Amino acid sequence: MILALPLRGKLLVDPVAAASLRLRVRLCRVAAAPAAVRPARRPGPFVALVALAASWIAVSWIGGLPGAEAGGPSAQRVGAAVEFPRAELFIDTPRGTHRFEVEVARTNVKRARGLMFRIRLAADAGMLFVYERRGPVVMWMKNTLISLDMLFIAADGRIVRIAANTTPLSEKMISSGSPVRAVLELPAGTAARLGIAPGDRVRSDALPAAP
Repeated sequence: MILALPLRGKLLVDPVAAASLRLRVRLCRVAAAPAAVRPARRPGPFVALVALAASWIAVSWIGGLPGAEAGGPSAQRVGAAVEFPRAELFIDTPRGTHRFEVEVARTNVKRARGLMFRIRLAADAGMLFVYERRGPVVMWMKNTLISLDMLFIAADGRIVRIAANTTPLSEKMISSGSPVRAVLELPAGTAARLGIAPGDRVRSDALPAAP
C-alpha cells in the first residue's frame, strides 16, 4: 500500500493508510509496554465462581484422605500411591475349594490404606491383611466405598468370624472377637454365595506358617 507520494516538496497523504499506520503504532506500543502497566483484565463472574468451586473441592478431597488406621497412626503420605503385592488364596469349604487373587497388606501403611477409595472389586479378588503377631484385631470402613465381607483368620488358617455386608463409609469398629493373624476382605455377599463359614480353612503362601 502506498502511504504518501512526494509532490513539490510536500507529501500527498492517503488518509486511510495513515489511519491504519497510527493504529499499528498504538498496538505496538501496548505490546511493548511492561506487564505491570498494562491494564489487567478482570475475570468474569462465571470464571471466578468455577475457580472458587475447584479450590473448595480440592481442599475437601485432601481433607478426607486417610491419615490413620484403626488402632494407630499411619506413616502414609496424603495422596501417595500405595502398591500391593499379589498372591493366590484358597478357601476350603464343604462345597469345594474356591480360588481368589488377593492383594496383600503387610505394613502399617498398606493396612491403613486397604481398599479405601476403590469403586469396584472383582468377584474373585480381595485383600489379605497380615499381622506380625497373633492378637485381637479391629477393622472399620472409613473411606471405603464398597460393601465387604470381612473374614477373620486364626493362626492355624481357620476362619473364626465373618462380618458380612459391611456398611460403606462407616466408622463403626468391627472386632475379630478373638485373637487372629490375618483378615481377608472380599466383595460383599461372597461368603453367602459360596457357602463360606467359620471353621473353613484359608490357604495361601502369603499367610504365616501355622504354629
